[in-house]
Amino acid sequence: MRNLVKLTAIGAAAAATFGSGALLAADPPAGNAAAGKVVFAKCAACHTVVAGQNRLGPSLAGVIGRKAGSVAGYNYSPAMKAANRTWTKAELDAYLANPRVRLPGVKMIFAGLPSPQDRANLIAYLAAPQ
Repeated sequence: MRNLVKLTAIGAAAAATFGSGALLAADPPAGNAAAGKVVFAKCAACHTVVAGQNRLGPSLAGVIGRKAGSVAGYNYSPAMKAANRTWTKAELDAYLANPRVRLPGVKMIFAGLPSPQDRANLIAYLAAPQ
C-alpha cells in the first residue's frame, strides 16, 4: 500500500509538471506576419507560398497543419518522407531553429533561424501569406 501511495504522489507530480506543458513543446510566441514576409526573403530562393509551385524546395502554401513530406510533385529526401510529423507551429519553430539537427538527413541546406522572434514572424506569415 505504501508503494502505491508513493507511486500516486510521483504520478501526481509528473502530471503537474508535464501537464502544465513546462517540458513539452509549445507554440512559439506570437509573430508579426508583415515582419515574417521580410524573413521569408531568406526562404524565397528555394520556396514559394503559391500552392502547387515547387522550386528547389516544396511550396509552403498551407504548410501549417500539413503532414511533412506530403506536397505532390516534390521529391523529398528519405528522411523527410519517413519523418511522420505534422507541421504544427511548434514543430515548425523547432525545425526552423536548426533543420539538420531537428531532422537529420533532410535535403535543406539552410542553417536555420536562431532568433525566436524571426521564427515566430515567419510562422505568422506562413499561416496567412499576403
